[in-house]
Amino acid sequence: MSDLSQNEWEDQLNEDQNAIILDVRTPEEVEDGYIPNSINIDIYLGQEFMDKVEKLDKSKNYYVYCRSGNRSGQACAILNSLGIENAYNLEGGFMNWEGEVAE
Repeated sequence: MSDLSQNEWEDQLNEDQNAIILDVRTPEEVEDGYIPNSINIDIYLGQEFMDKVEKLDKSKNYYVYCRSGNRSGQACAILNSLGIENAYNLEGGFMNWEGEVAE
């Protein structure tokens, strides 16, 4: 897992043709806006979260975010434990995101 600053995360994401953006926030948080083209899998779903991430393509690179960066850090560790080697945590999370936002 790598913690990336917003600039590093966005720059690397823009250069990565093999990228998936993963939002691990709750549906209520997603209603406040989200990073375009992201997939939402709520980490608070517990086993259901595990079941869903186990089905993800392990050959992809995952750019993970939550509200503040804590849950996404946990999610990156879980992804790594499931055999997904490239998981990048957005430091500061969506609260500090200054890029494009969809609603």
